[in-house]
Amino acid sequence: MFSEERWLENEKKCAVVRKPKPGRKRQELLAVALGVKVGVRGGFLWPPLKLFACSQISSLVRRAALTHNDNHFNYEKTHNFKVHTFRGPHWCEYCANFMWGLIAQGVRCSDCGLNVHKQCSKHVPNDCQPDLKRIKKVYCCDLTTLVKAHNTQRPMVVDICIREIEARGLKSEGLYRVSGFTEHIEDVKMAFDREISNADERLEAVHDVLMLLPPAHYETLRYLMIHLKKVTLNEKDNLMNAENLGIVFGPTLMRSPEDSTLTTLHDMRYQKLIVQILIENEDVLF
Repeated sequence: MFSEERWLENEKKCAVVRKPKPGRKRQELLAVALGVKVGVRGGFLWPPLKLFACSQISSLVRRAALTHNDNHFNYEKTHNFKVHTFRGPHWCEYCANFMWGLIAQGVRCSDCGLNVHKQCSKHVPNDCQPDLKRIKKVYCCDLTTLVKAHNTQRPMVVDICIREIEARGLKSEGLYRVSGFTEHIEDVKMAFDREISNADERLEAVHDVLMLLPPAHYETLRYLMIHLKKVTLNEKDNLMNAENLGIVFGPTLMRSPEDSTLTTLHDMRYQKLIVQILIENEDVLF
Protein backbone atom coordinates (compact mmCIF):
# COMPACT_ATOMS: atom_id res chain seq x y z
CA MET A 1 0.00 0.00 0.00
CA PHE A 2 1.27 3.50 -0.82
CA SER A 3 2.26 5.80 2.00
CA GLU A 4 0.38 9.09 2.22
CA GLU A 5 3.36 11.05 0.86
CA ARG A 6 3.85 8.60 -2.01
CA TRP A 7 0.17 8.73 -2.86
CA LEU A 8 0.12 12.55 -2.93
CA GLU A 9 3.24 12.63 -5.11
CA ASN A 10 1.67 10.17 -7.51
CA GLU A 11 -1.47 12.30 -7.61
CA LYS A 12 0.53 15.39 -8.67
CA LYS A 13 2.20 13.49 -11.51
CA CYS A 14 -1.07 12.03 -12.75
CA ALA A 15 -2.80 15.40 -12.61
CA VAL A 16 -0.53 16.69 -15.36
CA VAL A 17 -1.70 14.16 -17.92
CA ARG A 18 -5.09 13.16 -16.59
CA LYS A 19 -8.04 14.68 -18.42
CA PRO A 20 -11.11 15.60 -16.38
CA LYS A 21 -13.69 12.86 -16.63
CA PRO A 22 -17.46 13.32 -16.76
CA GLY A 23 -18.77 13.11 -13.23
CA ARG A 24 -15.47 14.22 -11.71
CA LYS A 25 -17.13 17.27 -10.19
CA ARG A 26 -19.85 15.13 -8.65
CA GLN A 27 -17.25 12.76 -7.22
CA GLU A 28 -15.42 15.68 -5.65
CA LEU A 29 -18.67 16.88 -4.04
CA LEU A 30 -19.27 13.42 -2.63
CA ALA A 31 -15.77 13.36 -1.28
CA VAL A 32 -16.21 16.72 0.44
CA ALA A 33 -19.45 15.56 2.02
CA LEU A 34 -17.80 12.38 3.28
CA GLY A 35 -14.58 14.08 4.34
CA VAL A 36 -12.30 11.95 2.15
CA LYS A 37 -9.83 12.73 -0.63
CA VAL A 38 -10.52 11.99 -4.28
CA GLY A 39 -7.78 10.32 -6.28
CA VAL A 40 -6.77 6.78 -7.05
CA ARG A 41 -8.87 5.66 -4.10
CA GLY A 42 -11.77 8.02 -4.81
CA GLY A 43 -13.77 5.67 -7.01
CA PHE A 44 -14.45 3.13 -4.28
CA LEU A 45 -17.19 4.88 -2.35
CA TRP A 46 -19.64 2.50 -0.76
CA PRO A 47 -23.07 3.04 -2.52
CA PRO A 48 -25.03 3.73 0.70
CA LEU A 49 -22.48 6.38 1.57
CA LYS A 50 -23.14 7.99 -1.81
CA LEU A 51 -26.80 8.29 -0.89
CA PHE A 52 -25.84 9.79 2.43
CA ALA A 53 -23.48 12.24 0.73
CA CYS A 54 -26.14 13.30 -1.77
CA SER A 55 -28.58 14.08 1.03
CA GLN A 56 -25.92 16.11 2.80
CA ILE A 57 -25.06 18.00 -0.38
CA SER A 58 -28.69 18.93 -0.96
CA SER A 59 -28.93 20.24 2.58
CA LEU A 60 -25.66 22.16 2.31
CA VAL A 61 -26.62 23.69 -1.02
CA ARG A 62 -30.05 24.68 0.29
CA ARG A 63 -28.61 26.47 3.33
CA ALA A 64 -25.71 28.01 1.42
CA ALA A 65 -28.16 29.50 -1.06
CA LEU A 66 -30.11 31.07 1.78
CA THR A 67 -26.96 32.45 3.40
CA HIS A 68 -25.36 33.96 0.32
CA ASN A 69 -28.36 35.07 -1.74
CA ASP A 70 -28.78 38.77 -0.97
CA ASN A 71 -31.79 39.06 -3.29
CA HIS A 72 -34.11 37.40 -0.78
CA PHE A 73 -35.88 39.78 1.57
CA ASN A 74 -35.10 39.12 5.20
CA TYR A 75 -38.47 37.75 6.28
CA GLU A 76 -38.18 35.03 8.90
CA LYS A 77 -40.41 32.02 8.28
CA THR A 78 -40.93 28.81 10.21
CA HIS A 79 -41.01 25.51 8.36
CA ASN A 80 -44.38 23.90 7.69
CA PHE A 81 -43.50 20.36 8.75
CA LYS A 82 -45.82 17.41 8.14
CA VAL A 83 -45.30 13.73 8.89
CA HIS A 84 -43.94 12.00 5.79
CA THR A 85 -43.21 8.44 4.69
CA PHE A 86 -39.98 8.26 2.69
CA ARG A 87 -39.31 5.67 0.02
CA GLY A 88 -35.84 4.24 0.17
CA PRO A 89 -33.03 5.23 2.56
CA HIS A 90 -33.16 8.81 3.81
CA TRP A 91 -31.02 10.94 6.08
CA CYS A 92 -32.03 13.87 8.26
CA GLU A 93 -30.91 17.15 6.72
CA TYR A 94 -30.40 18.66 10.17
CA CYS A 95 -28.47 16.08 12.21
CA ALA A 96 -27.25 13.96 9.24
CA ASN A 97 -28.37 10.72 10.93
CA PHE A 98 -30.33 7.95 9.22
CA MET A 99 -34.13 7.95 9.36
CA TRP A 100 -35.14 4.54 10.65
CA GLY A 101 -38.45 2.80 10.08
CA LEU A 102 -40.75 1.74 7.26
CA ILE A 103 -43.40 4.46 7.54
CA ALA A 104 -43.55 7.99 8.97
CA GLN A 105 -39.78 8.05 9.42
CA GLY A 106 -39.68 11.84 9.74
CA VAL A 107 -41.25 15.11 8.65
CA ARG A 108 -41.03 17.18 5.47
CA CYS A 109 -41.62 20.91 5.06
CA SER A 110 -44.47 21.24 2.59
CA ASP A 111 -43.22 24.69 1.57
CA CYS A 112 -39.51 24.08 0.92
CA GLY A 113 -39.08 20.28 1.05
CA LEU A 114 -36.65 20.08 4.00
CA ASN A 115 -36.53 16.52 5.41
CA VAL A 116 -35.69 16.01 9.10
CA HIS A 117 -36.42 13.81 12.10
CA LYS A 118 -39.53 14.75 14.06
CA GLN A 119 -37.38 15.59 17.08
CA CYS A 120 -34.92 17.58 14.96
CA SER A 121 -37.75 19.69 13.57
CA LYS A 122 -37.97 21.40 16.97
CA HIS A 123 -34.42 22.71 16.58
CA VAL A 124 -34.39 23.71 12.91
CA PRO A 125 -33.97 27.52 12.53
CA ASN A 126 -36.72 29.62 10.97
CA ASP A 127 -34.98 29.76 7.58
CA CYS A 128 -37.66 28.24 5.33
CA GLN A 129 -37.36 29.39 1.71
CA PRO A 130 -40.57 28.23 -0.06
CA ASP A 131 -40.26 26.67 -3.50
CA LEU A 132 -42.62 28.01 -6.18
CA LYS A 133 -43.19 24.45 -7.40
CA ARG A 134 -44.84 23.68 -4.05
CA ILE A 135 -46.93 26.86 -3.82
CA LYS A 136 -50.02 26.13 -5.89
CA LYS A 137 -52.09 29.24 -5.30
CA VAL A 138 -52.02 32.94 -4.46
CA TYR A 139 -55.23 33.21 -2.47
CA CYS A 140 -55.73 31.36 0.84
CA CYS A 141 -51.95 31.11 1.16
CA ASP A 142 -49.83 32.22 4.13
CA LEU A 143 -48.60 35.76 3.40
CA THR A 144 -44.96 35.21 4.39
CA THR A 145 -44.87 31.97 2.42
CA LEU A 146 -46.21 33.75 -0.64
CA VAL A 147 -43.78 36.69 -0.65
CA LYS A 148 -40.75 34.51 0.08
CA ALA A 149 -41.71 32.12 -2.72
CA HIS A 150 -41.94 35.00 -5.22
CA ASN A 151 -39.01 36.86 -3.63
CA THR A 152 -41.02 40.08 -3.26
CA GLN A 153 -41.66 42.49 -0.40
CA ARG A 154 -45.43 42.27 -0.88
CA PRO A 155 -47.80 39.87 -2.65
CA MET A 156 -47.67 40.55 -6.38
CA VAL A 157 -51.49 40.69 -6.52
CA VAL A 158 -51.41 43.77 -4.26
CA ASP A 159 -48.86 45.53 -6.47
CA ILE A 160 -50.69 44.71 -9.71
CA CYS A 161 -54.15 45.70 -8.46
CA ILE A 162 -53.00 48.99 -6.92
CA ARG A 163 -51.05 49.85 -10.07
CA GLU A 164 -54.15 49.29 -12.22
CA ILE A 165 -56.42 51.32 -9.93
CA GLU A 166 -54.01 54.25 -9.77
CA ALA A 167 -53.55 54.16 -13.54
CA ARG A 168 -57.20 54.25 -14.58
CA GLY A 169 -59.57 53.97 -11.65
CA LEU A 170 -58.95 56.78 -9.17
CA LYS A 171 -61.83 58.82 -10.59
CA SER A 172 -64.28 55.92 -10.79
CA GLU A 173 -67.50 56.57 -8.90
CA GLY A 174 -67.96 54.32 -5.91
CA LEU A 175 -64.34 53.16 -5.84
CA TYR A 176 -63.97 50.46 -3.14
CA ARG A 177 -67.68 50.86 -2.28
CA VAL A 178 -69.52 49.35 -5.24
CA SER A 179 -69.01 45.59 -5.42
CA GLY A 180 -67.88 43.95 -8.63
CA PHE A 181 -69.59 41.00 -10.27
CA THR A 182 -68.79 37.82 -8.37
CA GLU A 183 -68.04 35.96 -11.59
CA HIS A 184 -65.54 38.60 -12.71
CA ILE A 185 -63.86 38.57 -9.32
CA GLU A 186 -63.52 34.79 -9.46
CA ASP A 187 -62.03 35.04 -12.97
CA VAL A 188 -59.37 37.46 -11.73
CA LYS A 189 -58.55 35.25 -8.74
CA MET A 190 -58.32 32.23 -10.99
CA ALA A 191 -55.96 34.11 -13.30
CA PHE A 192 -53.63 34.96 -10.41
CA ASP A 193 -53.72 31.39 -9.09
CA ARG A 194 -52.78 30.16 -12.56
CA GLU A 195 -50.01 32.86 -12.85
CA ILE A 196 -51.71 34.63 -15.68
CA SER A 197 -49.98 32.38 -18.24
CA ASN A 198 -48.66 33.69 -21.57
CA ALA A 199 -51.50 34.06 -24.11
CA ASP A 200 -49.55 32.33 -26.90
CA GLU A 201 -48.69 29.38 -24.65
CA ARG A 202 -52.31 29.08 -23.61
CA LEU A 203 -53.51 29.01 -27.22
CA GLU A 204 -50.91 26.41 -28.06
CA ALA A 205 -52.09 24.24 -25.17
CA VAL A 206 -55.74 24.55 -26.27
CA HIS A 207 -54.76 23.70 -29.86
CA ASP A 208 -52.91 20.58 -28.70
CA VAL A 209 -56.01 19.41 -26.85
CA LEU A 210 -58.22 20.04 -29.90
CA MET A 211 -55.94 17.81 -31.96
CA LEU A 212 -56.80 14.93 -29.62
CA LEU A 213 -60.53 15.10 -30.45
CA PRO A 214 -62.04 12.44 -32.72
CA PRO A 215 -62.58 13.81 -36.26
CA ALA A 216 -66.36 14.01 -35.91
CA HIS A 217 -66.12 15.93 -32.64
CA TYR A 218 -63.47 18.25 -34.02
CA GLU A 219 -65.47 19.09 -37.16
CA THR A 220 -68.69 19.70 -35.20
CA LEU A 221 -66.91 21.98 -32.74
CA ARG A 222 -65.13 23.84 -35.54
CA TYR A 223 -68.39 24.50 -37.40
CA LEU A 224 -70.12 25.67 -34.22
CA MET A 225 -67.29 28.06 -33.30
CA ILE A 226 -67.38 29.62 -36.79
CA HIS A 227 -71.09 30.24 -36.30
CA LEU A 228 -70.64 31.70 -32.80
CA LYS A 229 -67.89 33.98 -34.07
CA LYS A 230 -70.42 35.39 -36.56
CA VAL A 231 -72.86 35.93 -33.68
CA THR A 232 -70.27 38.06 -31.86
CA LEU A 233 -69.78 40.22 -34.97
CA ASN A 234 -73.36 41.45 -34.43
CA GLU A 235 -72.85 42.14 -30.72
CA LYS A 236 -74.25 45.67 -30.98
CA ASP A 237 -77.66 44.26 -31.90
CA ASN A 238 -77.80 40.91 -30.11
CA LEU A 239 -75.72 41.93 -27.04
CA MET A 240 -73.95 38.56 -27.14
CA ASN A 241 -70.17 38.70 -26.94
CA ALA A 242 -67.77 35.75 -26.60
CA GLU A 243 -68.00 35.83 -22.80
CA ASN A 244 -71.80 35.68 -22.80
CA LEU A 245 -71.79 32.85 -25.31
CA GLY A 246 -69.24 31.04 -23.16
CA ILE A 247 -71.66 31.18 -20.24
CA VAL A 248 -74.44 29.72 -22.42
CA PHE A 249 -72.51 27.02 -24.29
CA GLY A 250 -69.87 26.11 -21.69
CA PRO A 251 -71.97 23.70 -19.58
CA THR A 252 -73.42 22.14 -22.76
CA LEU A 253 -70.13 21.49 -24.57
CA MET A 254 -68.07 20.49 -21.54
CA ARG A 255 -70.46 18.84 -19.13
CA SER A 256 -68.75 17.21 -16.17
CA PRO A 257 -68.94 13.38 -16.11
CA GLU A 258 -69.85 13.63 -12.42
CA ASP A 259 -73.44 14.46 -11.52
CA SER A 260 -72.34 16.54 -8.56
CA THR A 261 -73.90 19.97 -8.15
CA LEU A 262 -70.79 21.27 -6.35
CA THR A 263 -68.50 20.02 -9.13
CA THR A 264 -70.74 21.55 -11.78
CA LEU A 265 -70.69 24.95 -10.10
CA HIS A 266 -66.93 24.79 -9.69
CA ASP A 267 -66.38 23.90 -13.36
CA MET A 268 -68.64 26.61 -14.80
CA ARG A 269 -65.94 29.31 -14.74
CA TYR A 270 -63.49 27.11 -16.59
CA GLN A 271 -66.11 25.98 -19.10
CA LYS A 272 -67.02 29.58 -19.88
CA LEU A 273 -63.38 30.60 -20.24
CA ILE A 274 -62.51 27.78 -22.65
CA VAL A 275 -65.51 28.42 -24.91
CA GLN A 276 -64.69 32.13 -24.88
CA ILE A 277 -61.13 31.37 -25.99
CA LEU A 278 -62.40 29.03 -28.74
CA ILE A 279 -64.74 31.72 -30.11
CA GLU A 280 -62.29 34.60 -29.96
CA ASN A 281 -59.49 32.58 -31.56
CA GLU A 282 -61.55 30.45 -33.94
CA ASP A 283 -59.48 31.44 -36.99
CA VAL A 284 -56.22 30.40 -35.27
CA LEU A 285 -57.29 27.26 -33.41
CA PHE A 286 -59.25 25.54 -36.19
